[in-house]
Amino acid sequence: MDTPPYRRFFLGKHSIIESYCCINNAVGDVVIGDHTRIGIHNTIIGPVCIGNHVNLAQGITVSALNHNFEDKNKRIDEQGITTKPVIIGDDVWIGANAVVLPGVTIGKHCVVAAGAVVTKDVPDNSLVAGVPAKLIKQI
Repeated sequence: MDTPPYRRFFLGKHSIIESYCCINNAVGDVVIGDHTRIGIHNTIIGPVCIGNHVNLAQGITVSALNHNFEDKNKRIDEQGITTKPVIIGDDVWIGANAVVLPGVTIGKHCVVAAGAVVTKDVPDNSLVAGVPAKLIKQI
C-alpha cells in the first residue's frame, strides 16, 4: 500500500485486495466499492474509482497517471505528469493482465478480456478485447 494520508483511500464493505498489489493514491484518490476483489499482483494508481461487485483478475494495471514527454529539449523525467481519472462501473470483470489507461470510463456490467489494453471508454453491457480494446459484442 502506497497510500499517503493527504489523499483519500477507501475500501468498501466485504472488498479485498489480494497479495502483491500496489495501490497508490499519491497523485489522486483511490476509491473501491463494496464486494469488490482486487486480484493478485494488480497495480492501481489514482485517481481511480472502482464500483461495487467488480472483479479484477491477476496482473492488471489501472493507471490514471501519465508522464509528459512532448518537449524534446527536456528529459522526460523533467516534464512532470498528468492525471485523468479512471472510472470502473459496477458489476465489471477485468481479465488477467489487462491494462486500463488514463481517462477511461468502463460502464456497468462489462467484461474486459484478458490482455486487453483499454484506451477509450467502454459503454455499459459490453465485452471488449484486443490491443487496443475494441467492442466485441453487447452483453
